[in-house]
Amino acid sequence: MYYVCMESNDLFNILHNAVEAQNYGKKISLKEMAQRLGVSMRTYQDWKLGNSKPQAAMVIFKMLGALEEEDALRVIKKISKELNHGEHQRH
Repeated sequence: MYYVCMESNDLFNILHNAVEAQNYGKKISLKEMAQRLGVSMRTYQDWKLGNSKPQAAMVIFKMLGALEEEDALRVIKKISKELNHGEHQRH
């Protein structure tokens, strides 16, 4: 299997831009994205700048990349549903 060497901050920037595109191009601040993810703004900023590299994120991306597109999308939706369910239970 061939993996392109990509830095974690590149991944976070791609994902941040994709979320903004999903919102019809409306910019999303670092603070707002951090709140959505349940992390501090400083942590999210460090991820985007590459000052901090969450190793688990890189492994997760590699694992998802090994799946067929439909399977990856199904897994992502399942994970998102579980995470959202857990958020609602805590509040």
